[in-house]
Amino acid sequence: MTTAISDDLFSAEVVQDPYGYFDHVRETDPVHWNENYELWLITRYDDLVWLTRHPELFSSAVFANDPRDPYPSINESDLGLYDYVKAFFADWFIQKDRPVHADMRKVLHGYFNPKAMELWRPMVIDALKLLLDEAEEKGSMDVMADFATPLPLLVIAQMLGMPNQDRQFIRELAEKLLFIGRGEVDRMKPLTEGIQELQEYLGPIVGERIANPGDDLLSVLASGETAGIYSRDEVVANAILLLLAGHETTINLICNGTKAFIDHPDQWRLFKQDPAGLMKSATEECLRYDSPVKSIQRIAAEDVEMRGKVLKKDERIRWFITGANRDPEKFPEPERFDINRYPNLHVAFGSGIHHCLGATLARLEGQEAFRALAERFDSFNIETDQVTYQPSLAFRSIKSLPVTWN
Repeated sequence: MTTAISDDLFSAEVVQDPYGYFDHVRETDPVHWNENYELWLITRYDDLVWLTRHPELFSSAVFANDPRDPYPSINESDLGLYDYVKAFFADWFIQKDRPVHADMRKVLHGYFNPKAMELWRPMVIDALKLLLDEAEEKGSMDVMADFATPLPLLVIAQMLGMPNQDRQFIRELAEKLLFIGRGEVDRMKPLTEGIQELQEYLGPIVGERIANPGDDLLSVLASGETAGIYSRDEVVANAILLLLAGHETTINLICNGTKAFIDHPDQWRLFKQDPAGLMKSATEECLRYDSPVKSIQRIAAEDVEMRGKVLKKDERIRWFITGANRDPEKFPEPERFDINRYPNLHVAFGSGIHHCLGATLARLEGQEAFRALAERFDSFNIETDQVTYQPSLAFRSIKSLPVTWN
């Protein structure tokens, strides 16, 4: 007898262990209509890849085109705030379809080429040494707060030309933007506050870069306004996108990956034998095994049939990396953490024309973070009885991971 699928995506069980839940959805109803949120769940690897490679059928312009109220529901008094939030997120280039998406992405594409990203590796290595020196002196650390968060935040702030002393302030505001994927009924208020404060902070800086461009990422983005591709509001909105996406996903990669190693001491011992040689394959497996991003949303541009179901025009769709990266049709023994897994064609960075622009940078930071840990510490002990996760549809994010070491 098949167990019915619960449609509560924010239940404690689904938040803590999405893999058991999405394994069940993928095996029993891979194109599943979630009644709670009026939403299609796509959970198989092949379906996800097919969907991402047909952007003409599945629009990324969700906030611009979605006619429904937000899901989960919010306070009725906050619907005006939701209109403001939708208008802001609709300016992100990842929320655009062709040809606008291609033009906006092209402005930034050259900056993120692999050769250019490799130039940041020495800075990443130096930053990691400082962070771990501080941790060793203290004798313990919270992997999330003391290690995984400061590193990518430092790097993206440097890339954008933000002052170092503003990093904590930027992080606090960025955390408010993460309420976009959360379920609290009052989530529009912190979300709106975060957007407005970041707009106030970045607006004058963008104006300065327009007048006096440099070689930083913010100047590259601002050049899109000079070229007539971005409006001023779009430059500011996409600066916020780069700030958020440039560190949030990498934070989760480092923290989730560290926990995966702690939970699999055999793989940690194997990794420690050759951290430099294994760091690339180990990082890919961390990306697959417990991906930093759980799901991405789309909206049907027309009626589309998938596995005997009809996804009607304007209906919401979420494709779940959580399900696809554990699909046994693609990954033998998908529940096994194997740092030598090959091939490892995971979709942690998505697929198709919206494949993550910063994937090379995230990989570099993950590789060096895991190598730095392996070269310095023999083993870790988690100093809490319960590791808990943020209740988010979008991100797989640990709240806190306190550890000591041997």
